[in-house]
Amino acid sequence: INRTFPDNVHFRRTANPSLQDALFNILVAYGNHNKIIGYCQGMNFIAGYLLIVTKDEEKSFWLLDALIAKIVPDFYCPTMIGLKTDQEVLSQLVRMKVPAVAALMEKHNVMWTLVVGRWFICLFIDILPVETVLRIWDCLFYEGSKVTFRVALTLIKYHQASILEANNFLAVCEKFKEITHGALVKDCHVFMQKIFSEPGRLPLATITKLREWSRATIDGQI
Repeated sequence: INRTFPDNVHFRRTANPSLQDALFNILVAYGNHNKIIGYCQGMNFIAGYLLIVTKDEEKSFWLLDALIAKIVPDFYCPTMIGLKTDQEVLSQLVRMKVPAVAALMEKHNVMWTLVVGRWFICLFIDILPVETVLRIWDCLFYEGSKVTFRVALTLIKYHQASILEANNFLAVCEKFKEITHGALVKDCHVFMQKIFSEPGRLPLATITKLREWSRATIDGQI
């Protein structure tokens, strides 16, 4: 709780009222509501962000439930199999749409979870500017989790030339941090237009097939 948005005045213990109390209530309530998941890494940021937007415990609780149960299922379960699956799906999409970056990742043995893990688990909270994240979440609730792939692919494809300048493991990781800053993501209107044009077509059938293949591959490694 104390590590959730420590720079936000509303989450400080000295705030009156402090959103820490509401966040605690939501996470405890959700743990009782969904005993299989209980609490998992990243849920505090998701619930906290919903609280900042709605300023309402009950609304935040049900939006959290919708996200975890329907929009990004198995992201926050103990095995995080949904999260691992979607990271693998992204790697396959990059191989299809930005093959030079995929080749660079393989050349320097950079695992995708190292560079995009936080993008997915926090759904871009504390990764991209607040206004941009809010617009992404609008699409997330309206269109579903396919939007996360559009955002990730746009960041990678738009900054492909910069990423390809990296010549070692650490440089690749640093490039992926850099691409989440700058003019593109600060102008939320331009960025949202980009995510629906830059990656090209992303049929749901393709995403579904890649998810099935990725999940089977991960299950085979366990």
